[in-house]
Amino acid sequence: MIPNSPFKSKRGMRRLANALRYSARGFKAAFEHEAAFRQELFLLVVLIPVALWLGNNIAERALLIGALFFVLIVELINSAIEALADAVTLDHHTLIGRAKDLGSAAVMLSIILAVTVWSAVGISHFL
Repeated sequence: MIPNSPFKSKRGMRRLANALRYSARGFKAAFEHEAAFRQELFLLVVLIPVALWLGNNIAERALLIGALFFVLIVELINSAIEALADAVTLDHHTLIGRAKDLGSAAVMLSIILAVTVWSAVGISHFL
């Protein structure tokens, strides 16, 4: 049997409070250290009002806003992979380079998805 990590959180309200604190630290770190996250967050803030105007119904508005949040989610995961990889070594390593490239590809796909959703809703709105 694999022993539990001593860093594994407990149950109840304390666990929830810790999770919220760790999430806030993660958002702060992403904002301070990741230019791409700041740019995507800025676009989210600017485009949410546009999504509320552009969407013809609640489903379209949810798709438009959800696609933007999805980009941020994938960016956070990519940033976590890059930070972990850099903590392991700053030297060139084929597998670490592959992990970083895969994370970058995931961000690119999430952006393509967001552009596709926004284009589809925009075209249907204006036609």
